[in-house]
Amino acid sequence: MKTPITLEGKTVFVTGSAGFIGANLVKRLLTVKNIRIIGIDNMNDYYDVSLKEYRLQELEKEAALAEGSEYHFIRGNLADKDCITDIFSTWHPDIVVNLAAQAGVRYSITNPDVYIESNLIGFYNILEACRHSYDGGAKGVEHLVYASSSSVYGGNTKVPFSTEDKVDHPVSLYAATKKSDELLAHCYAKLYNIPSTGLRFFTVYGPAGRPDMAYFGFTDKLRAGKTIQIFNYGHCERDFTYIDDIVEGIIRVMQGAPEKKNGEDGLPIPPYAVYNIGGGRPENLLQFVDILQQELIRAGVLSKDYDFEAHKKLVPMQAGDVPVTYADTEALEKDYGYRPATTLREGLRKFAEWYKTYYHI
Repeated sequence: MKTPITLEGKTVFVTGSAGFIGANLVKRLLTVKNIRIIGIDNMNDYYDVSLKEYRLQELEKEAALAEGSEYHFIRGNLADKDCITDIFSTWHPDIVVNLAAQAGVRYSITNPDVYIESNLIGFYNILEACRHSYDGGAKGVEHLVYASSSSVYGGNTKVPFSTEDKVDHPVSLYAATKKSDELLAHCYAKLYNIPSTGLRFFTVYGPAGRPDMAYFGFTDKLRAGKTIQIFNYGHCERDFTYIDDIVEGIIRVMQGAPEKKNGEDGLPIPPYAVYNIGGGRPENLLQFVDILQQELIRAGVLSKDYDFEAHKKLVPMQAGDVPVTYADTEALEKDYGYRPATTLREGLRKFAEWYKTYYHI
């Protein structure tokens, strides 16, 4: 059972609100009547900050047009406990959506410190703030929704990946921090009765996305005449999920919190759940690259006579990568009546068109 939550008239705290998913979620939330959105982002330089600034500017335009809705942006760090405490004491959020995290599998191998700071300490600060939101008998946080990742499935060979599968063998520090977040959320749900839902995202892509993701990085390199590397000799499969589908999934989950109830011992049964959000249609990387090439040519990002084969190299698997990601979305369909539907070609077409406009090609 889910406890229904209305978004109208609520205060929603979105962390990572200048990030790819966060900015798109805020944009969608601004269409809700009489909603107040508090966003936070540390604007780090993991990738080009100008892209984050662009997203913020787009949100400012949307907020100016939104009738009866508010968006307040705070430049801050989740690892700064005083900052998070102050936000909760000032704004008293009804719903918290924690999307802020240090992303990237490969980067976690060379820069582990930032993953511990953001993904563990930062998330701990969010959990503590949610816990204390009930102090003094206050209504407190109605629902904590947080980002996990398909990376938690690690070396699992059974596909599609189900939330019922064991995820005890991460192959990157990034994956280990995301699994740790799920464990922390479960603990706080049990101890303090905080309704919490984790979302395991599968390879999110789309316009104004992260430049470190393959589709964006490949495009940059192809435009510059450089060679792209396709790992595992092209024998990888990814469950790509278009950004609008991810946002729709988050919105639906926000409005249905795990039910609070006690067990036979009189103690809370953890109001806790985890869901996959993925397309459920894994694509071979070579096929993905072929579609990307076609759409870049169609949009005019690459010339019609571009020699694609001369700029492609098949290479071995990289440390931290997995050969296949594939989401079992049955639980999401059952509980929220939703399954992502955007095809890879549709999504890459929208990305290619945005890329042409953004870079004035």
